[in-house]
Amino acid sequence: MSEPTVGGWDDTDADVLNRELSWLAFNARVLALSLDADFPLLERLGFLAIFAGNLDEFFQVRVSGLHDQIAAGVHTLSPDGRTPRQQVDEIRRVVTELCARHEQILAKEMVPALRDAGIDLLDHDDLTDAEREEAKARFDSRIFPVLTPLAVDPGHPFPYISDLSLNLAVLVRDRTDGRERFARVKVPNTLDRWMKLGTGARFVSLESVIAAHLEQLFPGMEIVESHAFRVTRNADLTLEDEDAEDLLAAVELELRRRRFGRAIRLEVSATMSAAVLDLLIRELDLDANDVYATAAPLDARALSEIVGLDRPELKWPAGRGVVEPELQSDGEPAEFFAALRRGDVLMHHPYSSFSASVVEFIRQAAVDPDVLAIKLSLYRTSGDSPIIDALIRASERGKQVAVLVELKARFDEEANIGWARRLEQAGVHVAYGLVGLKIHAKICMVVREERTQIRRYCHVGTGNYNHRTARTYEDFGILTADPEVGEDLADLFNGLTGYSHAPRYKRLLVAPERLRADLRDLIDREIASGRGRMILKMNSLADAEMIEKLYEASSGGVEIDLIVRGICCLRPGLPGKSERIRVRSIVGRYLEHSRIFHFANGAGPGEPLTYIGSADLMGRNLDRRVEAMLEVRDPVALGRLREALEVNLTDDRLAWTLDASGVWRRRKGTVGIDAHERFRQLARARSAAHG
Repeated sequence: MSEPTVGGWDDTDADVLNRELSWLAFNARVLALSLDADFPLLERLGFLAIFAGNLDEFFQVRVSGLHDQIAAGVHTLSPDGRTPRQQVDEIRRVVTELCARHEQILAKEMVPALRDAGIDLLDHDDLTDAEREEAKARFDSRIFPVLTPLAVDPGHPFPYISDLSLNLAVLVRDRTDGRERFARVKVPNTLDRWMKLGTGARFVSLESVIAAHLEQLFPGMEIVESHAFRVTRNADLTLEDEDAEDLLAAVELELRRRRFGRAIRLEVSATMSAAVLDLLIRELDLDANDVYATAAPLDARALSEIVGLDRPELKWPAGRGVVEPELQSDGEPAEFFAALRRGDVLMHHPYSSFSASVVEFIRQAAVDPDVLAIKLSLYRTSGDSPIIDALIRASERGKQVAVLVELKARFDEEANIGWARRLEQAGVHVAYGLVGLKIHAKICMVVREERTQIRRYCHVGTGNYNHRTARTYEDFGILTADPEVGEDLADLFNGLTGYSHAPRYKRLLVAPERLRADLRDLIDREIASGRGRMILKMNSLADAEMIEKLYEASSGGVEIDLIVRGICCLRPGLPGKSERIRVRSIVGRYLEHSRIFHFANGAGPGEPLTYIGSADLMGRNLDRRVEAMLEVRDPVALGRLREALEVNLTDDRLAWTLDASGVWRRRKGTVGIDAHERFRQLARARSAAHG
């Protein structure tokens, strides 16, 4: 059996791969997991939902940006030599192929497999007579009251179609004069998309139930046809914060504008007639190339409702992260400050419990009478954040609390505005970031008064302060009382909240001031060593300058392993250019989110340096965001980080490898190492070894 492959769409002679096509190759790897027979059935279904959600955001941000360039007459070539129009055309070709594959997997693989497991996904036409009666009763009592038909005629302009909403395009005929009229019915997003019938696991789509009862919405009219459709709009926040005197107000205004962004994609049911489709295209100011037709139910994100069924035999076993041995005592949380004075503690989430480490660290700081101040950067968090609660509690107890809230974190802007206001009302010092930059660093500092000194306790991580995503995102974080780290974070926080020139940090690499230059220096040391070796793990690699530097290192004899979850524009294996570079991607149960940069000769010949932090090798991370990468020195933590890199490099269950032509190949070997399962085993073994 041949290895599964995706990609290979980028057929230019450029030395780099196209960024957008590389991202689509990542989403194709996600889609491929829905066919992995080693995964539980509902988890496989979940990957179909994730694929669809990823694609929505891709159109909202990346494709809309390309359309903006086209509208502005921009003809600048991408690093791989494509104009914006050429990229949009290529994206359409690839997305059409991927969506057809998604539709086929759902119809031919997942629906039959779900049926065999006793779960039916149905259309109204598939229901029994008894089920139709039940659906009718539910329609009358729960659905009909919230529906609003909107007619289109000279007295009623075409209604605004909100971003990502599901709708029915309805054509009705007046029985008195025979004239046909168009109306739109929005499918309520306040109701379950898949309606459960009876006592079993039979589900019918909400839109098909509405379509079957349209005569109640249009009494006296004949229903000629109805079809589902969905619009994607430009959702990129285009704030020019250099001109914004009040960043909070400016972001709020831009969020309101986002709701009315330009339409850039129209998804329709394959049954839609040409006349109705032409009307939608005209009214939404689109063209035929912006239309994607499918025979599957629109908005596959709703499949997550089925994934959430209480069927544990069809899911991965629930896994709870272990408590790091250093952070517990007799089964209870240890006194963290005493523990950190004894040494650093590395956490590997979700295998290490986020709640029992990072959340508990901030909770203890909030109630400790000797803690004077807490400072933290907040990029994304959850709607019920215990970290926010702890910070408010600390402020109410008279501690100095400062939080850097990044208002421009895409799709979390509104939530972050809410947190910022709640924190300010509790007396927390809230800073909204820097002009022209996003604060993406994952840093926290606690200042504590002790008998002989003021001591700083710090956390530096690769992931957000979000206890919910920490259950599914793979990330590293380190808790430390090291004075040098404390000094560095104090300088960094002061620079972010006040006025100062960036110092030379002892343990941190910080963007945008020095990270790019420092990474170039580290790569140069590997080249100069004559036996260079680098292992770089990240989410994305797209920065043209850094790619060229890695090519230079490969040509200079450096052996390079890249572990890149998502976008990778570097072409490995190019003769005379990247022959010593290997690229792999781990895609599975958890979203690989950590960044680890290992340089075998970073501190001198044979003296390695290893960093963890928030930065990817993207232009935005290196030049337009505040990022922090921490040099890890604790021997135990270093051993675990290098062990983690080795597990990633030997995985032969979840790994894909990239070749020079842009093709990704799934590697299923005989060793049988699933990185996610291996890390869980290592965490449990470490916990058991300490009793």
